[in-house]
Amino acid sequence: MRGLSNKAAIVTGGAHGIGRACVEEFTRHGCAVVFSDLDQEEGQDLANALTKKGGLVYFIEGDMGEEQFCADMVTFAIDKLTGIDFLINNAFSFIAAGMTANREDWQRSLEVGPLAFATMIQKSAPHMEQRGGGAVINISSISAHIAQPNRWTYNAAKGAVDQLTKCAALDLAPRGIRVNSVSPAWTWTRETANLAGDERDKYDKLWGQYHMLGRCARAEEIASACMFLCSQEASFITGTDLPVDGGYLGLGSEGTSHQY
Repeated sequence: MRGLSNKAAIVTGGAHGIGRACVEEFTRHGCAVVFSDLDQEEGQDLANALTKKGGLVYFIEGDMGEEQFCADMVTFAIDKLTGIDFLINNAFSFIAAGMTANREDWQRSLEVGPLAFATMIQKSAPHMEQRGGGAVINISSISAHIAQPNRWTYNAAKGAVDQLTKCAALDLAPRGIRVNSVSPAWTWTRETANLAGDERDKYDKLWGQYHMLGRCARAEEIASACMFLCSQEASFITGTDLPVDGGYLGLGSEGTSHQY
């Protein structure tokens, strides 16, 4: 895809899952990357592995729920990469709670979520503008668009991401910065793999019943959508959400046809 080579990107939560796939895809397209994660060992191992393959990749450990770390990460990226062209806001707190949610649950859901996303955009945007513009991708979810049981915290936080995306896109358009979001459905990550145990084939079919394509997404499929939205191929796309959901949001309560 055009416009990714020789650019610089930040990815939050990049040691696992969708974030990791984004780091790998950026590197494959010739883009330098700074990424963060709480998992110091996995994060540094990934940075080392990609560097050995010729990539320019740096890892920084920290908690996106801390405003100072958000600022430090941007400073670190400017020091290592000399600029910022792309930002993938991925790190998120998965706290699924409803009637039992306490204030700490809500605070964590929002702090490692839309608040961190907003802070990273605020800190990164001036540096993108200095380079003539850029692109921000916020990782949302199908959970931002539907009701799910006992999901007040997570779904509300993801819903806030969608509104943040639209408002930031409007305000940053004059600076040449596009802001979009991606909404994955069930995706194979460390968390879903743990739920499935050693029976991925079984659960891919089971959970696949909620998707028109009959399976869960792979993290690299979500990353590919992010690369597209960062690229010049998406130069006239901003303020929108791209469902990468295998037809999840378009499927009715009857499920897929093979159930009949």
